[in-house]
Order: sequence, then structure tokens, then C-alpha cells
Amino acid sequence: DVDPATIFDKILTKEIPSTVVKETDKVLAFKDINPGAPAHILVIPKDRSGLTRLRKASPDHVEILGQLLVAAAEISKDESLGFGDGARIVINDGPDGGQEVPHLHVHVLGGRSMTWPPG
Repeated sequence: DVDPATIFDKILTKEIPSTVVKETDKVLAFKDINPGAPAHILVIPKDRSGLTRLRKASPDHVEILGQLLVAAAEISKDESLGFGDGARIVINDGPDGGQEVPHLHVHVLGGRSMTWPPG
């Protein structure tokens, strides 16, 4: 991966503290420091592998993409984190999609009723 390090890399190396809610050998999930909902968790791959954004995904990324979504599903069921009967799972892709950190990440939002269309 030749892309510059991000704030998520500093969270992974524990240079920046975070409130971790789930960790496996492949993914890390932590509370968003600027939540958009009462429950707002970010799920990231530990090894970015060039996945700065979703449009860079290829068949080589199928396993990690699946692991990110399974982690999001498990988190969305955790009532202790504030989730109720459902969640919004979001992947922002690039500047026009609202992506702020160039390290693929999944937002798991809940704890309230969501409206459509979003922002």
C-alpha cells in the first residue's frame, strides 16, 4: 500500500486512542468520535491493501469485504452499544460520496429511526 497513512492507521497502532467494540485478526471496530446517530461505529480493515475507497475493490478483496459486512451485522445487533431493531450500514466512496478518511470503512448507525433519503 503506497497511499499515505491516515488517522485510522494511528488508531490501529494505538497512537490515537479509540473505544474498540470489536476486533478480529482482520477488522477493527470502534466508536466514531463525531457520531451521526446515538450509536455510530466504524469498521475498518486492519490491512488497507490499497482499499482507500470502495471503487478500488477487486475480486482480491472479496474476503475482507465480507468480513467487514459480517462485523457490521454483528455490531448492529448489540443493544449494549445502543442499537435497536435495525441499523443503517453505509460505505461512503470518495469525495462526492462524503468519504473523509481515505481508508475504506463501514459506518454502522443506529439507536434511532433513520429517514430516507439520507443527507
